Amino acid sequence: MAQVKAEKIAPGVKSAGPTRAFVKKVIGFFDEYYPEAGCSLEFHDPFQLLAATILSAQCTDERVNRTTPGLFRRFPDARSMAQADPEELEEIIKPCGFYHNKAKSLLGMSQKVTEEYGGRIPETLEELVKLPGVGRKTANVVLGNAFGVPGLTVDTHLGRVSRRLGLSASQDPEKVEADLAAVIPRERWTLFSHQAIHHGRALCRSQRPLCHECPFFKSCPRIGVADKAASKKK
Repeated sequence: MAQVKAEKIAPGVKSAGPTRAFVKKVIGFFDEYYPEAGCSLEFHDPFQLLAATILSAQCTDERVNRTTPGLFRRFPDARSMAQADPEELEEIIKPCGFYHNKAKSLLGMSQKVTEEYGGRIPETLEELVKLPGVGRKTANVVLGNAFGVPGLTVDTHLGRVSRRLGLSASQDPEKVEADLAAVIPRERWTLFSHQAIHHGRALCRSQRPLCHECPFFKSCPRIGVADKAASKKK
């Protein structure tokens, strides 16, 4: 996509990175328009959230939420899922797509949690990312929403919104996470992730961002957004 012209960059954003004033403005905007943003996956304990997050890869949260009630009735905890028949597990999670790989991840995760942690989901990033099927994004979802440990969940939405706002210039999720960690207060990491993801789904969409409908339009640098997508406001 074509880059926006230099004169369209918001006053609060410099080439060296976002100013504190601009970051504060972004946070204020998110707080005003997405005050109750939160995890849209349904869960009752850390194990359920971890399993649901594994299923959510390349799948909508709505579809996952329709699948997990049956899954957790059959396998309510790590110990029971660790003994699951792979074919039965695949059949249950089939609606979520990529069910062969996801079943393998769920089994591997449950077995390792059972064998090494007594069925308890570990509470540190370092331990979580060692579980099968668990990367930094999934680990941060669990930390932030199940354990109250601040985490930045860099999915496609958060990455895209961060780049368009000038909070990061990287396509690498880990680099985006590091860039955001440097400017967003740690206590806000989990909430900021939810708010940015909601914004990405509602307005700052991938192919056709609704810039002309966005209340942050005048302050947004719209980095990487084609001029024609933004000019509809005129």
